[in-house]
Amino acid sequence: MKLHVALIVGLLAGCSLGATPKPQGRMVDLIIHGGTIYTGDGPPFVGDVIIDGDKIVMVGNVTDFVAHRVIDAKGMIVAPGFIDPHTHAGEWLASPNPQTRLIPAFLLQGVTTAFIGNDGGGSTDVAKVLASPATKPVGLNFVTYVGFGSIRGAVIGSANRAPTPTELEREKALVAKGMCEGAIGLSTGLFYAPQSFSKTDEVIALATEAAKRGGYYDSHIRDESSYTVGLMAAIDEIIAIGRATGMPVHVSHIKALGVDVQGKAPEVIAKINAARAAGVNITASQYPWSASGTSLVASLVPLWAQDGGTKALIARFDDPKLPTRLRADMAEGLRKRGGAAALLITEGKYRGQYLSQIATAMKTDPVSAAIATIRLGDPATVSFNMSETDIAAFMQQPWVMTDSDASGGHPRVWGTFARKYAKYVVADKVISLRDFIERSSSVTAKWFGLTGRGELRPGYFADVVVFDPKTYAARATYEQPTLPAAGVRTVVVNGVVAVDNGALTGKAAGRALPHVPTKGTCP
Repeated sequence: MKLHVALIVGLLAGCSLGATPKPQGRMVDLIIHGGTIYTGDGPPFVGDVIIDGDKIVMVGNVTDFVAHRVIDAKGMIVAPGFIDPHTHAGEWLASPNPQTRLIPAFLLQGVTTAFIGNDGGGSTDVAKVLASPATKPVGLNFVTYVGFGSIRGAVIGSANRAPTPTELEREKALVAKGMCEGAIGLSTGLFYAPQSFSKTDEVIALATEAAKRGGYYDSHIRDESSYTVGLMAAIDEIIAIGRATGMPVHVSHIKALGVDVQGKAPEVIAKINAARAAGVNITASQYPWSASGTSLVASLVPLWAQDGGTKALIARFDDPKLPTRLRADMAEGLRKRGGAAALLITEGKYRGQYLSQIATAMKTDPVSAAIATIRLGDPATVSFNMSETDIAAFMQQPWVMTDSDASGGHPRVWGTFARKYAKYVVADKVISLRDFIERSSSVTAKWFGLTGRGELRPGYFADVVVFDPKTYAARATYEQPTLPAAGVRTVVVNGVVAVDNGALTGKAAGRALPHVPTKGTCP
């Protein structure tokens, strides 16, 4: 305890040294002292994390360091900063508003690294995305994908057809360009038009370009329910992509969505475990909420009616030859999601109202109310469509990481990691605290090859979260989705204190993390 006495006497802010001898030892920037440390790779212990510059110097019970600042973490959990492998934070990170670029929702949960460009939305100008922090500092580290949706939209548009040979080569070239500019891999959202118009061979051709350059394949799979090919066939497809390309493949926000597939989690798990045993490097991530989030169109409108984009869809609403078929398909989509009372609008004119309430106010049926709402725009929605049994079954798998799928209007933006801890570790005891921490940090970093991140160990970047195990919890709800999480005391990003005593410091210490392509595969 010699070091600690010397630090308390002589180094805490505002203390006078007086006649006390100057402490001896190496001077460092920061010591996080006396917390229960989960390194990300081993059992917990009480000790210190020593930080100098942007790196961790030492972890353990140390007696030969003095610091410019000591943070008392007694009674707290000290863990690697959390890593979120599926977000929609790209616009926030590029915002002209410095406060937005801090991503307060993430920092106040302990998230220090986020992936962007998911669901096939990653920009084709990866170099520009990764260069942005040089002029627009950001609050956390980020990784980006190049997106299939952006690529297909640029080359083919919104048409429901296969690419010509020339178009396919252009698509492949855009994947190669994105990888060579630092994308971590190819993301797809095969449920969403126009990506849903692709066939598996087109996806494999593009994924192969990412695989050649050491990339990863991440997918919102083609069907999480019973809309098109069905959940099991969609899992078969991503396994086939992994087998054909030899690359690591990842199922984003794994779930069994809707009344037709609830209870199917054990079958999905068995299929993935069999593929892993056969050599396919497949993993998944999951958000700990029973309601999914997407748009009203994606929730209810059949894919055939989305062919050609928004203008074409509105024209179909007005076509007297189509209403019967279109309304029937939308009614079926609504049934699969649990009905109008299970679908909450989270933006626009009807924000905060369930579709059933909107229909009552309009004095019409839910499908007509949905069509009227879509005519005003395509609002974000939340639909309650998953069972807790399935959520728990997926969460217990060692290859399932934590993600938020953070998008506006859903409490998962502000509360995912905190909710997973409070509900599934503390209250329901679905997983252990160690499992929660490791699958929110080191497991993700190791699988995605984020060198020097995700663990508390010497030489690693100093991304750290300190939280109170008694109070760490989500406050965001479906009705109030932007309430910040409680219980995070300190967050350190690249050695800089970003959250101090539960409040943002305003310091933007995040970095773009470009992926290094396989040698010899880029000009």
